[in-house]
Amino acid sequence: MPSASFSQTQPVSLSTLVTVQNVPFEECTHVFNIDAQSLFYLTIASINANRFTIDEIQSKTGYILFNAVNKEFLASVVKFDNKTSLLRITPTNNVYYFQPGIVLNIFRYIDLNSTVRPVNIKSNL
Repeated sequence: MPSASFSQTQPVSLSTLVTVQNVPFEECTHVFNIDAQSLFYLTIASINANRFTIDEIQSKTGYILFNAVNKEFLASVVKFDNKTSLLRITPTNNVYYFQPGIVLNIFRYIDLNSTVRPVNIKSNL
């Protein structure tokens, strides 16, 4: 019986394993027990970790425009209070027919790294 080998040269993400389907709007929003600034930075880190392409960042309004699997998305961070904020990831063309792993992977990354807070790095320039 041949042995199975699971070593891979690059990580497999959920978005590459799930086929395209209609995604309910409710699955595109998630409330986190994190302040809005930390959630904004974690969202940027998550988009980068998933190897999606960031096209535009508007830090004052909490918007991140990015491309994933040839589809454009808008990530919006909304502050509820100092300890709670919401992340909404929606397709820019308002067509909710895409791979649900795109959104789920971002939420999962943030959940796993929510205890890490951004720190200011002093520059010697």
